[in-house]
Amino acid sequence: MYLVAVGISYAVFSYIIKPAKKSVTPQNVAQTRSKIDPSAPKDQECPISGEKFTQAERDIWEKRRPLMIMIENHQEARPQSGLSSADVVYEAIAEGGISRFMGVFYCGVASEEVQVGPVRSARTYFLDWASEYGDHPLYAHVGGANKPGPADALGQINNYGWFLYNDLNQFSMGFPTYWRDYERLGRTVATEHTMYSTTDKLLAVAADRGLLAQDKNGTDWNKGYTAWKFTDGQSSTSPTAAKISFSFWEGYQDYNVSWIYDTATNTYKRENGSQPHMDLDNNQQLSASNVVIQFTPLKGPIDELKHMLYKTIGTGRALVFQNGNVTQASWSKKSRTDRTIFLDKAGKQITFVRGPIWIEEVDPITKVTY
Repeated sequence: MYLVAVGISYAVFSYIIKPAKKSVTPQNVAQTRSKIDPSAPKDQECPISGEKFTQAERDIWEKRRPLMIMIENHQEARPQSGLSSADVVYEAIAEGGISRFMGVFYCGVASEEVQVGPVRSARTYFLDWASEYGDHPLYAHVGGANKPGPADALGQINNYGWFLYNDLNQFSMGFPTYWRDYERLGRTVATEHTMYSTTDKLLAVAADRGLLAQDKNGTDWNKGYTAWKFTDGQSSTSPTAAKISFSFWEGYQDYNVSWIYDTATNTYKRENGSQPHMDLDNNQQLSASNVVIQFTPLKGPIDELKHMLYKTIGTGRALVFQNGNVTQASWSKKSRTDRTIFLDKAGKQITFVRGPIWIEEVDPITKVTY
């Protein structure tokens, strides 16, 4: 039934609904971007990361809605493209001890079209985090877990009312929105590590479906969105948490993560498998102003396909790293569509440092050193 639905949707979007012949994300986006002056005051706060941008960049992002993209982290997929431009990144196990990312792209891609990949498949727990980003969140992926049961991500996408609207599944879209690049690393790579798209191409499809800042009914994307709190950072010359290290899965050292504090930039630099984790397209090491370790109960593999389940709704422990120091914290999420809130020991909501936020989803038994 799923394959039939995909075939029908592909025909609808390929042949019945003709794509607009002009840029729609936002209107005349290239012309709007030409007005961006890098030297202009950066005094406009991003509602997702708190980072400050110019008014011209805000004029662009306010016409769109957040875009969530699934990006793989298989050892053979590194370095990936686009992660350095994400406002927020979630990392969790996909299957077999291999982690996967969901990047949230909004303010950081206002000034340019960003190539993103390799794009991979959907997982149910990422849907729960994507659901925090307002009404009809844009979710880009290549297929997904579809075995009947609690890990059936594609079934849930249909149940949530996303199918054929805010769901940006490559299976129902194809070229030219998505394409494969077999030589992306300067050598031939396996097919599963080759799927690419760009933020502009995906946002253009969303716009064609009536999903700009408002949907076709005039509802703002952020009607149900709860923003975190933000403040300016303060670099530490004597950090108490200068290096964060943990393993997602015992025996899978290629997926071990370290974050190294950089006093000069007041950010944490990411290492994956004991190597600097780089962005392929700009050769930048991935970094974050905030690193959150969210201890989330993990179950699985639950089937022969090695699917996993995280307990995303409820409460638990967390560690929040910023300014070179750590805050003992807790997390709370009331429902799929409610925002995950992080609280300090006094029960006060954590204030994030302006800039990229990485949320590492690990099982409570995970040992984190710092």
